Amino acid sequence: MKISPEYDLSTAVWRKSSYSGGEGGNCLEVSDDHPGIVPVRDSKDPHGPALAFRAPAWTAFVEGVKSGSLHGV
Repeated sequence: MKISPEYDLSTAVWRKSSYSGGEGGNCLEVSDDHPGIVPVRDSKDPHGPALAFRAPAWTAFVEGVKSGSLHGV
């Protein structure tokens, strides 16, 4: 999903995924409060691109991670 111009993420507040761990390294950050989408970025490249997922798709992904059903995918 391409982020359309109406989604200005320049002032977005990002939080690290609880699955990223505390060692640094490979971390995802997400931004809340964007109706219908969930922006996601790589914490090591905060000025790089962000991906936007439709909220239901992101919810399904997170539920799959929590349940372990995505292991080995």
